[in-house]
Amino acid sequence: MSKLLENMKTIKSTVIVLIAILTISLSADAQEKQINIEKSNVEWKGYKVTGSHNGTIAIKSGSLTFKDDKLTNGDFVIDMVSINTTDLQGEYKGKLDDHLKSDDFFGVEKHPTAILEFIKVKRIGKNSYKVKADLTIKGITKKVDVSISVYGNKAMATLKIDRTEFGVRYSSASFFENLKDKVIYDEFDLVVDLEF
Repeated sequence: MSKLLENMKTIKSTVIVLIAILTISLSADAQEKQINIEKSNVEWKGYKVTGSHNGTIAIKSGSLTFKDDKLTNGDFVIDMVSINTTDLQGEYKGKLDDHLKSDDFFGVEKHPTAILEFIKVKRIGKNSYKVKADLTIKGITKKVDVSISVYGNKAMATLKIDRTEFGVRYSSASFFENLKDKVIYDEFDLVVDLEF
């Protein structure tokens, strides 16, 4: 009986060691790379009947995960307080920046950050990926599609966002009538240049 118990302990110890080795080797394959927030930037472009505006938003933190040099995961925190218009100057720039930060748009006082978390990553080319992600803006989470290209220690991501899905309905023709040339289109674009 003691021999049987001894054999069982040996088998148990061997299994634990094998699981530990397997766990270490699997985690060693996955490599999380932190985003260099000083060298990365997010550009936005919004559209209205009479033209468009563009600007920048800062990345607060973020990382991309790779396994065997292939993108497998990622997540980002965006600093919504940093919304900045770059196509205007002076008084007009200040007014638009303040309006975008107000409750009419992104309500940054109550919601200072937005979060993007990858759900599913599909490789579609040597350096290209299609990503399904959860995007949270103003406390509302919706699924979005992201296109990403990775080259060395750099990546570029593009996505189109329907602001009305996140409760941003100001001057949207989808919700208000007779806006005429005051219409602001529902979708805006983000182009993200990343370095890690």
